Amino acid sequence: MSILLVFLVIVCAGLLVPEKLVIPVEGASSNDWNHNTFWYEPWGSSGVHKGIDIFGAKGTPVQSATAGYVIYTGELGKGGNVVAVLGPKWRVHYYAHLQEVTVEEGAWLSQKEKVGTLGDTGNAKGKQPHVHYSILSLIPLPWKVTSEPQGWKKMFFLNPHEKLL
Repeated sequence: MSILLVFLVIVCAGLLVPEKLVIPVEGASSNDWNHNTFWYEPWGSSGVHKGIDIFGAKGTPVQSATAGYVIYTGELGKGGNVVAVLGPKWRVHYYAHLQEVTVEEGAWLSQKEKVGTLGDTGNAKGKQPHVHYSILSLIPLPWKVTSEPQGWKKMFFLNPHEKLL
């Protein structure tokens, strides 16, 4: 019983940590992404776009939108060079298509700490440099489910545009 109690305390503590995000591309504003691309469909083999693409010059610093713990760095087929950061409220902040990754797994980051640079890796090869930024909730939010294509996944994927304004 005590292990369950410890687990619940940890989960609840994570939910209580305040979350105030910053735009993850240095010098960017909300004019640097299309406000309507979250859950846009069709979106290649992904079906729907589960994040936003923030554009800028290749090599522009990409910074952590929140303080957190780096849970993954590496290369993925579609995402290219990616970084995943576990932040407040048990949310994973995912940065993809990076030209360069500048953090290591297991690192604790401050908000605005550099995680990499804008690029065109993965399925963005040859396209305008950008970071694909997604927010994934590890705690399901069932009231977010819709009847849209893959709408059940909205209980996990949050609209970054709404969180960055």
